[in-house]
Amino acid sequence: MGIFTRFRDIVSANINAMLDGAEDPEKMIKLMIREMEDTLVELKVSCAGVIAGRKKVERRLDEVAAREQLWGNRAALAVQRGKDDLAREALLEKRRFSVMSEALRKEIADHGGLIEQYQSDMVELENKLASAKEKRNLLVQRHRRATGKKRAQEDIRRMDSSESMARFEKLESRIEQMEAEADLVNFGRKPTVDEQFDDLHRDEEIEKELEKIKAAAYSADNKPSQ
Repeated sequence: MGIFTRFRDIVSANINAMLDGAEDPEKMIKLMIREMEDTLVELKVSCAGVIAGRKKVERRLDEVAAREQLWGNRAALAVQRGKDDLAREALLEKRRFSVMSEALRKEIADHGGLIEQYQSDMVELENKLASAKEKRNLLVQRHRRATGKKRAQEDIRRMDSSESMARFEKLESRIEQMEAEADLVNFGRKPTVDEQFDDLHRDEEIEKELEKIKAAAYSADNKPSQ
């Protein structure tokens, strides 16, 4: 496939449509970008070759134009010296180099047109490549978000599974067991002397409060009626 054919196929391709129909869009656009980059390199190499060729033709034109000028000067000199036959020969040579010059100028113009086409195609392809790279970045971001969302959904489903619930229930039972064990640490232990005196003080306070309640009730019962 020629370089221009490949270029036209690439720039005329509908990237969005191709990605929508691709099984793996991210892989597809990476391949497209690689193809564009390879084609761009080939365009630049080909353009450089045409530029080098034009410079070579331009050097040849300078040489031919110089020969054309030389034979023109010789024809003029021959006329001045009255050498018409010699002047005719010089003019024939001048005409030959003039035809060569015309052909070389046309070749240079053709080279110029081809170079302009290459340069225009390179700009167009670079724009297409930039667009493709932007789409690739968007696809990568979407892929990462989708991957993260999928992982989160999987974690949620995993947390909702019976196995996960069983682990939570087991952990809850373990905590309850630890709490019960903590409550039994002091069970059956004989209180210390300090604790016994504290209990006595608390009992004494309760007794005093009880006596106050009884005294108040007794006073109310024995109060003389009016």
